[in-house]
Amino acid sequence: MTLRVAILLFIITTLLNAQDGPALLERMMTVLEPENSQAQMTQIINTTSGAKREFHYEYYTAGKGEKVLIRYTSPARSRGMATLMLNNARDIWTYFPRTKRVRKLASSAKRQNFEGSDFTYEDMGSGNTWREDFFATRLDDKTIQDEPCYTLQLTPKPETDTNYSKLVIFVRKTDYSPLEIHYYDSDDRHIKTLFFQDIRNVEGIPTAFKMVMKNRLENSSTVMGIESITYDVTYPAGFFTERELRK
Repeated sequence: MTLRVAILLFIITTLLNAQDGPALLERMMTVLEPENSQAQMTQIINTTSGAKREFHYEYYTAGKGEKVLIRYTSPARSRGMATLMLNNARDIWTYFPRTKRVRKLASSAKRQNFEGSDFTYEDMGSGNTWREDFFATRLDDKTIQDEPCYTLQLTPKPETDTNYSKLVIFVRKTDYSPLEIHYYDSDDRHIKTLFFQDIRNVEGIPTAFKMVMKNRLENSSTVMGIESITYDVTYPAGFFTERELRK
């Protein structure tokens, strides 16, 4: 094979992979962000010091993740606390039952950790923006957790406000369910990994009943578990509003 032919094949392969990226992202997002959902969740935070904190909350989404409402049910000190994320976590409000006040967070809050966990607000509520705010490229296929996977790389567009320089996502070939997401910072360091485990079919949608975010810099982790979930849900007008936070 001549050098010229090799270069041509490389260019063609690169173009095909780039074209495959958006289509692969779209297929994955149909799994990751269904139209609506309602769930009972458990969150366990394992801190750097070795301490463990456990929370339970109700989790509601609509508009393929564009709207998210989270309401804590335990422990007692957190019961009634609520967070509302709209416009894919561009707008965030929190409600504190002790003061009975709602506070709107600054736009930069999406980069902060969510309630002391290893997930940021961005991780929790802005996945649906990957279609518009990131370039999607397909990389070489890999085997992850003994499963054949597509490899999808997302890099933010210049105007995108994000914590990350890129995300590398391993997508199971059988059903387009993500198995791992690797997060990289501006220094191109692999700082966090999100593992999707115990994947079950719920109402025709592959659903990870356990999600583990491991922080490689802080040596901490957060485990989110689903106790129950349904996608067959509709919400009344006004459900995802500041008024609903106070209930």
